[in-house]
Amino acid sequence: MGDLSGGVTPALVFSEKMDSTGKPSTAQVLLLTTSSALTAVFYSVYRRRTTTVARLKGAKRVSIDQDLKNILTAAPGKCVPYAVIEGVVRSVKETLNSQFVDNCKGVIERLTLKEKKMVWNRTTHLWNESEKVIHQRTNTVPFDLASHDMAMAATIRVIRPLDSELDLETTYENFHPTVQSLTNVIGHFISGERPKGIHETEEMLRLGESVTGVGELVLDNNLVKLQPPKQGLRYFLSRLDYDSLVEKQQSSVRVWRVLTALFGVVASTTLLFILWKQWVYHRQRRKEKNVLEEFKEHQRKRMRELNVEETSVSPSACTVCLSRERSCVFLECGHVCACDQCYQALPEPKKCPICRAPIERRT
Repeated sequence: MGDLSGGVTPALVFSEKMDSTGKPSTAQVLLLTTSSALTAVFYSVYRRRTTTVARLKGAKRVSIDQDLKNILTAAPGKCVPYAVIEGVVRSVKETLNSQFVDNCKGVIERLTLKEKKMVWNRTTHLWNESEKVIHQRTNTVPFDLASHDMAMAATIRVIRPLDSELDLETTYENFHPTVQSLTNVIGHFISGERPKGIHETEEMLRLGESVTGVGELVLDNNLVKLQPPKQGLRYFLSRLDYDSLVEKQQSSVRVWRVLTALFGVVASTTLLFILWKQWVYHRQRRKEKNVLEEFKEHQRKRMRELNVEETSVSPSACTVCLSRERSCVFLECGHVCACDQCYQALPEPKKCPICRAPIERRT
C-alpha cells in the first residue's frame, strides 16, 4: 500500500483523544453553588436591614409629656403604628435586686451560664474554642418609661419587653475554671473535648436607665402602652439614643451590603469562568471537527490518486502511512494516531499530525 505521508499536511484522522469533557469540575460547581446561596442569604438579610433602617427613620418621634394622650386620642384607632419614645425606666410596683451587686435594682434580670470547652477539629487538626448555653433565666417586672423631666407625670407602660431586641447592661460576670485530675485530662484528650469552665453572667435593665423604645404606641383604657408593632416591624428597647440606634442599624446594613457584594462577585466570577471554559472547549471541538473533515477530504483525494480503496484501510491504521497499526500516544494533546516508525520520521520539533500541538512525550 502506498505511503501517504508526503501528501498529508496537518491533521490526519480522527483518533482517541484523552481530553476533558468540558464540564466544570466538582470544586467549581461547589464554589458556584455555595457563593450563590450565600449571596442570596446575605442579600435577603441586607434587604430586611435596609427596610428596618427606613422604617426607623420614618417612625414618629413622640415626647412623653402632658399632650401624649391627646395626640393618641386624635390618632386613628388611638394608635401610632410605629413610634419612637425616649424615656427613663421607672418601676410600677416591685423591683428586681441584683444577686451579685449591692444596691443594684432593675426591672429585667437575665442570668446565663455558658459552658466553655476546647474541641478537637479532626479536619484542621486544631483545638477550637466552643461555648454552649447550659442555663438561662430571665426575670421581669412591669415597668414604665417616664420623661427625663421629673416634673412630668406622664408615663408609658412597656408591654412584652422580652419580645423586643433588648439591650441589657452586664452587671456581673465571672469565670469558674474546671478543676481536672490527671485521669480527666488524659480522658479529655482521648475524647477530643477539654472543658475549660463555666462563664456566669448577670445582665439587667436598671432603674433610671435611659431607654429608647421603638414600637406600637396605643391608648388603652386611659393607659398609654408601648407594645410590639404589627406588619413585621422590629421592636426595640435600647440603651442607645435614637440617633445612635439608627447609626448602629446603618452600620449593620453596610456590613451585609459588603458581604452581599463580595460573595456576588465570587459567584459571578465563577460563573463567567465556567462559561468561558465551556466556550473555549466548544470552540476547540469545532476546530477539531473542521480539521477532521478537511483531513478526511484530503485523505479520500489522496486515495483516489493512489488507486486505494477506502474500505481496504483499517480503522486503526496509522494515519500517516495507512499500513501499520497505531501504537503511539502523543502527550499532552492525547492523540493516538501514528505508528512508531512514522513517529520517528516526524521532523523536529515533532508535532502531532492531527492538531499540530508540540509532542512533549509519547507513550
